[in-house]
Amino acid sequence: MTSMIKTLALAGAMAVGLSGAALAQDLPKTPLKVVGAWGNLTQYKEYEQPFWTKEITEKSKGAITAEITPFNEMGLKGAEIFRLMRLGVIDFGSTVLGYVAADDARNEAVDLAGLSPDVETARKVSDAYKPVYDKFYRERFGVQVLGIWPYSAQVLFCNGEIKGLADLKGKKVRTGNRTLAEFVEAFGGTGVTLAFNEVVPALQNKVVDCAITGTLSGNSAKWHEVATHIYALPLGWSHVMHGVNVKTWDKLDPKVKSFLTAEIKGLEDRIWKAAAEETQQGYDCNAGKDNCKLGTKAKMTVVPVTEADKALLKKAMTETVVPKWAARCAGDCVPAWNDSIGKIVGITAKAN
Repeated sequence: MTSMIKTLALAGAMAVGLSGAALAQDLPKTPLKVVGAWGNLTQYKEYEQPFWTKEITEKSKGAITAEITPFNEMGLKGAEIFRLMRLGVIDFGSTVLGYVAADDARNEAVDLAGLSPDVETARKVSDAYKPVYDKFYRERFGVQVLGIWPYSAQVLFCNGEIKGLADLKGKKVRTGNRTLAEFVEAFGGTGVTLAFNEVVPALQNKVVDCAITGTLSGNSAKWHEVATHIYALPLGWSHVMHGVNVKTWDKLDPKVKSFLTAEIKGLEDRIWKAAAEETQQGYDCNAGKDNCKLGTKAKMTVVPVTEADKALLKKAMTETVVPKWAARCAGDCVPAWNDSIGKIVGITAKAN
C-alpha cells in the first residue's frame, strides 16, 4: 500500500509539472514594451527590470518577452505616463502617483502626508483603494490598474537637531508634493519646492532646514553628508502605480492576461516586502549600524517617534491634511475614500 501511495503521489507530481509546462507552452508568442519607474533606484534595478526582462520569459518558457525602459531614461519626468498611456503611446507603464496629483486629487488619496505611519497600514490602504483607482483610470484614461507598490518610507532629513513634530515650526522643508507641504505648514513650517538633485546643496547652504525623501534613497543620494538627524516617522510611501492601456490589454490572449495578472501580483507582494526592509536599511545605514547592507554607513542620529507625536500626527491628519485634500477632491471622491481608506485609518474626510 505504501508503495502504491508513493507511485500515485509521484504520478500526481509529474502531472502537475507537465500541466504547468503545457500551460507555458500554450502561451502565444507575445512581445511587450514597458515603461518603468526611476531607473537609478533599487525598485527598478532589483525588481521591475529583472521581472520583465528575465522572470516572465523564463516562466512562460520563452513565450512572453518584454523590453523595459525607465521613464527618466526616456527624458520624461513621470507626470506624463498615464496621459501617454491614454493616447496609446505607452502600453505598460509605471509612475509615482504623487507626480500626477495635479491631474486629479484622487492620486493623493493613498498617500496623504502622515496617513500610514507603518508599512502594514500603507498596504491595507493601498489594497482598499485599488478598485477605486481601477474604475477611475479605466473611465478617464483607458488604463487598467495592475499593481500599486511603494518606495521606502518618506521621512525628514534635517541639517540640525530635531526632536519631534513641534520642531518643524519656523523651518523651511523641501517637500515633494502638496499634501506634504500642507502637513509641514500645519506645524508652523514652510514647504519648499526643490528638485531632488538640488537638495544636497540646499541643505548644505541652509537654504532649507530639512528635506523629505525615502530613508534609503536619501542615503544613496548622500544626504547624510549634509544632514545630521532623521526623524523616524513615515510621512508617506511615494506609491507607484503600474497599469496597462485597456485596448492593448484586451487584445492579449486570455491565457497571457491570466499569466501576467498572477505574476504582477507576485511582483507587487515582493516590492511591498522589500519596501519594509529598505526602510529599516535606510535607518540602519544612515545611523552607521553594522547590519547596513544596502547603503553607505553614515553617522546620523535617528530620532524615535514619541507617543505624544503620534497623537499630534492624528490631530494634524484629522484637522488639516484630510480636510484640505477633501476640499479639492470633487465628485464621488470623498465618499469613496471614506468607504475604503477612512475605515482603515479611523478618519472621516470632510471638506473645511
